[in-house]
Amino acid sequence: MTAPVHPATRIGHVHLKVSDLERAIGFYSGVLGFDLVQYYAGGRAAFLSAGGYHHHIGLNTWESLGATPPPPGHTGLFHTAFLYPDRAALADAVARVVDAGIPLDGAADHGVSEAVYLRDPDQNGVELYRDKPEAAWPRDAEGRLAMINAPLDVEALLAEAR
Repeated sequence: MTAPVHPATRIGHVHLKVSDLERAIGFYSGVLGFDLVQYYAGGRAAFLSAGGYHHHIGLNTWESLGATPPPPGHTGLFHTAFLYPDRAALADAVARVVDAGIPLDGAADHGVSEAVYLRDPDQNGVELYRDKPEAAWPRDAEGRLAMINAPLDVEALLAEAR
C-alpha cells in the first residue's frame, strides 16, 4: 500500500478553458470578487486570486476561444469549489451572485459544510461553500464521517449578508 499524501497538501489552483476571457474575468472578478493579478500569453490567459496569492484561478482561451461548453453526459470538470472562511463570507458571495442575476442550481447542507451551486458563463459548475466546525460534523456510531444532503435555507443565508 502506498503511503498517504502529506496532510498539509492542498489543491493550489484551478485552470479553466473558457470561450471568452473578458466574460470569464467579469464573472470571477466582477461577481465573485477575485483580484485580477495578471494577463498572460498576450491576453489569451489571466490569473486571479484572493488575498494576494499568485493565483487561485487560471483562465485561458488557448484551445477554447469561441468554443461551446461540453454537452451533458461527457467527462470533464463537475465543479470548482471555493471555500469561504465563515458563513458571513459565504453569504456575501451568494448575495453577489444573486445580485448579478445569476441563477442558482441548488443549495445543500452536507452536515460538514453548507454549499450553494451555480454555473459560470462557460457552464462550468461552481460551488461556493463554508465548512462547519469539525466538532459538529455528523458521525455514525463507529465515529466515521456521515455526510448528509439536506436542503439549505438560502434566504436565511442571504439575510446574513444584508
